This record gives sequence, structure tokens and C-alpha cells, in this order.
Amino acid sequence: MKNTLKVIGVIPARYESTRLKHKLLRKIGGKSLLQWTWENVISSRLLDKVIIACDHPRIKEEAEQFGARAILTLVDHASGTDRISEAVRDIEVKVVINIQADEPLLPASVINGLAEAMLFDPELVMATAKVKIEAEDEINDPNVVKVVGDKDGFAVYFSRSPIPYYRQGSAAKIYYKHLGVYAYRSDFLYTFMDLPPSCLEAAERLEQLRALEAGYKIKLIETGINSWGVDTEEDLKRVETILSAKGGAG
Repeated sequence: MKNTLKVIGVIPARYESTRLKHKLLRKIGGKSLLQWTWENVISSRLLDKVIIACDHPRIKEEAEQFGARAILTLVDHASGTDRISEAVRDIEVKVVINIQADEPLLPASVINGLAEAMLFDPELVMATAKVKIEAEDEINDPNVVKVVGDKDGFAVYFSRSPIPYYRQGSAAKIYYKHLGVYAYRSDFLYTFMDLPPSCLEAAERLEQLRALEAGYKIKLIETGINSWGVDTEEDLKRVETILSAKGGAG
């Protein structure tokens, strides 16, 4: 009989990328972007296992070179969630956390917060993270996904547009950024994969809207620490600057 793990972290990793070629292999301070992300993830105290789910032998080779466990998956998955579902199908686990491979600054505390929420409340099927937006330029940036929640801390809607819309004379404007990390109850992961793509998902190009439109609840865990993904050369330079300031990429 297999032992059931409590929480595992999975990092879906694609070799090709649209705006920054082979970005996960790009070096910052002698380490690949993928390695920086993995090292951050394994510092989480609540993950029983961390897996890199990749689509190319070059990514697998890189992952194994720095000591990560990597699983080669099919190339043609439509999303990271699809890739994760293949990687964990033979693993007995309660909660799966999806961590974006291009998020080297995502704090381990966010991963821990999601794990704790899912383990504490077995009724939760899905959870993600948010942070208050402090930088004005992020509000109107469509690459920065915004989220609004209800009084119980569940997501109402995610959008690439600034939400909520504040009319003239409104009170102080508060916006929340969605951090692209998800926790799934393992059985719900496959339920989610079987849901048909939704209208809102297609409009915003945000797959989490598929769950909301189908009537499922997504718990929001707030953090005070911002994180940035790497999609462009400018993003890469910003991350390198932040890591250098922390003494990491020096």
C-alpha cells in the first residue's frame, strides 16, 4: 500500500517560450532561471516532494544537473495544469501546488500559506495568492492579473483589466494582484481538467476562470510580498537586480 503524501510542489517547465527564447535556461549569477525557482520552492517547510514537470530533454538535463527530480511529459499540453496532471497521476497525494517555473522571487511563505489553508480546511478544492498592488504601472498592465474577493476570502473574479472600476469621487483605490501559484485538492485537479473551456477563460486567457464559471470556489491567501514572473529581457534584468540586492545573484 502506498503512503499518501500531504503536499507536493510541481513546477511545470516548457523549453520554448514566446517572448524570451529558452528563458528557463537563461543564467542569473551563474544559475539558470529554473534553478533559482526550484531553490526557492524547496525551501518551503511543508512540501513533501518537489517535481519539475518538463517537456524537453534539455530541461530535464538541466534540472537533474542541479539535483532536482524531473519528469518528462508530453510536449503538446495546452497548459501547465495539464502538464502537472500527467506528472502526478501515479502519486498518492492530498494537495498539489502548481508553481510557475519563471517565478524565482515567489516567497516560500506563500507556498506554505496555500498548503496550510488546504490542509486546515478539507472543504477547499482550490486556492491561490494575492498581494496588494503598490506600483501604479501594474494597475493598467494586462500582463498583471488583478483579482477581487468576497468577504470570506474567496475569489469573485480575475481580470487583466483594473478591477474594481472606481467611479469619480470613490474612496481610496485598492487593487490586488494575482500571484500565479495554485493549490489543488488532488481529486479536484482531474475534475478541473475535465471541465470544458469557458467563455470567460477564452476572453481573458485565464484558466482559473474556468473553475469560477463552473461554480467552484477559489480561496485567496494574501501575502505582503510581491513577485514578478520573467517573460522579457526587461523582466530578467529586474529579477537579476532584486536577487543581487538580496545577495543572491552577486
